[in-house]
Amino acid sequence: MIPAHLFVLSAALLCVSASVECFAADAPAAPQTRTPQFERVYIGTYTGPKSKGIYLTQLDLVTGKLSEPQLAGETENPSWVTLTRDGRFLYAANESGAAIKDGAITAFSVGADGMLLALNQQPPGGGGPCEVNVDDAGKNLLVANYGSGAVALLPVGDDGKLSPPASIHQHAGAVADPKRQGGPHAHCIEIDPTGRFALSCDLGLDKVFVYKIDGDKHQLVLNDPPFGVLSPRSGPRHLAFHSGGRFAYVINEIALSVTAFSWDAQRGALAEIQSISTLPKDAPPGEGSTAEIAVHPSGKFLYGSNRGNDTIAVFTIDEQTGKLTAAGHTPSGGKTPRGFAIDPTGAFLVAGNQGSDNLVVFRIDQKTGALTPTGGTASLGAPVCVKFVTPGR
Repeated sequence: MIPAHLFVLSAALLCVSASVECFAADAPAAPQTRTPQFERVYIGTYTGPKSKGIYLTQLDLVTGKLSEPQLAGETENPSWVTLTRDGRFLYAANESGAAIKDGAITAFSVGADGMLLALNQQPPGGGGPCEVNVDDAGKNLLVANYGSGAVALLPVGDDGKLSPPASIHQHAGAVADPKRQGGPHAHCIEIDPTGRFALSCDLGLDKVFVYKIDGDKHQLVLNDPPFGVLSPRSGPRHLAFHSGGRFAYVINEIALSVTAFSWDAQRGALAEIQSISTLPKDAPPGEGSTAEIAVHPSGKFLYGSNRGNDTIAVFTIDEQTGKLTAAGHTPSGGKTPRGFAIDPTGAFLVAGNQGSDNLVVFRIDQKTGALTPTGGTASLGAPVCVKFVTPGR
């Protein structure tokens, strides 16, 4: 018979040897601890009583649990964040605030523990910045200004600091629904997989503007053809490229739909393939609005969020034609799912529910794309942007 004290020792050794499972099941790692099992996630928020800026959490890639969000950088209304390719710098679109009426862009350095140190702040080249993205060289930051309907380019120094806008383009054109769309509203600016073009969805003009990026001169140059056109009153909001680079997908805030385009990377030209509803078949038509869109790293699935209906729509992608097929809708686990992101391994989706102040994790079925809640949740005031740290993306 083995003495009782040896059973205790044996159990302890088993837990040490299986420390991944023991640790992950009970207590997700603190944000400063980074291992292959954990992915850092930055969360942009609207600031107020429950939020002070940009938060950092970690996703456990075994259990699908999140660590408690920690304040990484205090800043006003960082409704969108992006990182440089090497992960050394983070940039935030400060949409508006008491001290920054028309908004601002703030540069941060990223510490070894993930905490943020503010470097400087510049005007956004318009009003109400809502999205920023940085080129692969880390030398040019692109800005979409929703309030004014302008896009801009800010040069980036070797130290990560921003210079004032060097290139600004004001969108203009006819508006299909003046009451709902008002005027030009640049809602995103995405860099295509070649790094040569920037595409900006304009919610008010029902267009996706295309710009050539002259990185050496820090200029945006309107392309020829200058834009792709959507149906009147679509309200294009965000855009995501397929991993193969041949297709681009636009989620339409007003029409509650996704429009698939073919993308000619030589000419910088968009050609519509199809439009498909993001809502379940039994949902009241026109209920709410859409928000975020993302393509799975495998290129097999596409996801879009419905605010009001409070679901994540799932689509399968025909990788030959780019066409979408509806594959289900999953409740977001809260209210108003504004932002979400897929982890770099493609195993999990993290949704930020602005209206219920929470983050929810879903496991992704690699065969069907279906979403299943992992039980991983975190409380945070008005989370609106979810960004994984992916060095060398």
